[in-house]
Amino acid sequence: MTPEPTESASSADTPVAAFESALVLVSNRQPYRHRHENGEIVVDRPVGGLTAGLDPVMQQIDGTWIAWGDGDADAEVTDENDCVRVPPDDPGYTLRRVWLSDDAVDEYYYGYSNQVLWPLCHDLVGKTNFESRFWSRYREVNEQFAEAVVEQADEESAVWFQDYHLALAPAYAREALPETTLFQFWHIPWPTWDTFRVCPQRRELLDGLLANDLIGFHTERYVENFLGCVDACFEAATVDVDSGEVEYDGETTLVRAFPLGVDAERIGRLAGERDESFWSEFKAEYGIPDDSRVAVGVDRLDYTKGIPERLDALEHLFETCPEWRERLTYVQKATESRSDIPEYQRLQSEVDERIDRINERFATDSWRPVVRIDERLTNPELYGLYAHSDLALVTPVRDGMNLVAKEYVAAQADGSTDDGVLVLSRMTGAHDELGDTAVTVEPYDEAALADQIEGALTMPDHERERRMGALRESVLENDLDTWLASLLGTVQGLRRMNTEQSGQDRQETKS
Repeated sequence: MTPEPTESASSADTPVAAFESALVLVSNRQPYRHRHENGEIVVDRPVGGLTAGLDPVMQQIDGTWIAWGDGDADAEVTDENDCVRVPPDDPGYTLRRVWLSDDAVDEYYYGYSNQVLWPLCHDLVGKTNFESRFWSRYREVNEQFAEAVVEQADEESAVWFQDYHLALAPAYAREALPETTLFQFWHIPWPTWDTFRVCPQRRELLDGLLANDLIGFHTERYVENFLGCVDACFEAATVDVDSGEVEYDGETTLVRAFPLGVDAERIGRLAGERDESFWSEFKAEYGIPDDSRVAVGVDRLDYTKGIPERLDALEHLFETCPEWRERLTYVQKATESRSDIPEYQRLQSEVDERIDRINERFATDSWRPVVRIDERLTNPELYGLYAHSDLALVTPVRDGMNLVAKEYVAAQADGSTDDGVLVLSRMTGAHDELGDTAVTVEPYDEAALADQIEGALTMPDHERERRMGALRESVLENDLDTWLASLLGTVQGLRRMNTEQSGQDRQETKS
């Protein structure tokens, strides 16, 4: 029987608060990082993304967050149990740190997590590197995280694992916590069986994940792919695609889609703080002409984001439509990512070479076609950039969700600037929600992408307003609170159902 969310799951506060102090969240990345600076210990706080979104949730319920302690001063502020209360200025929950050696980070994180699972799940099998030492270390580190879970949780807890770094930890934790509610959200795509079967450790990974009571993905397509993999891999598993239930090894796992949203109201509010004077100063700082249209791309420097393909399309546009020279500036905000991995080093070189080539071909004394921003932008600056840009180019070749698309829409919610246009790859999870009113593109089709960019730039005002209005409505309705309410409400339903089942079992035993 499939559980439903609790009756109050429409409110994000109620399902969160219902966990009280029993929620244990487990992730690779930590929410607060202590480091040395000028002889003092300073704290890096979450400034965006999921970590920033979950931090106030943990403060509300006074839970425990387990994560890798990667700050050079982290050990100095933790107690004998490797714990520290955070936030530092107003402690609201416990951060339990897991310590990893340099070799562990190299082989578990840069190795198996990001040279096996990341490319595999993004259908890029040719970029995988199945070194045996990566797998050995991945198992070892997952056991470390599971041991920390066992120390912090009991049968009354709900343990929430985050993402692909911890696929084995639920099975390790389940051995010591047979009655504890375990659930996991997988933040990247899940591939089809034809792709996943390439992985030598496919059975172990699925076995680890199926130790959870609930597994969440961004889209129904990823749910179907996961269920298909389980069905193909395990003869002993019973898979009900309609209900999303898997019976395996005497236990039931529910698999559901929970599309992740953003804190839309906050983004809109912060974007509204950046007025026209901000935009004038921004353009002056980066040499963008006052009368230039602006397209923006904000990405981690990752081969899944389609940055080289996007730059090729822009070069094609400037070459075949010279009227856009000096009238369109593309701003690329790229954040360095996993630079210790050779594949990412090659990507960095590819992007640099393309930007240099485009600028050398088309730049004038007063205009550069591509402006690259490597400096860190504050959230208000980033959202202000979104709000004032004429269009956003979100063109990954494969992406689990892509929250930049939703942030761009949310940043224009105050109506103080002209409506922008979202140019969105159909290969993103966000396209399932936003594709009807975004400008849909194929990231690998250079000429077609160039045409779509021009179409977005010349779109009539009433059409831009109609599309952005529909996009805003969707992003506001399916925001971060909605995601939390749906996911945690379903967990509450599972816990309630399991409690009732345990009571019935005890009653039958007595009779």
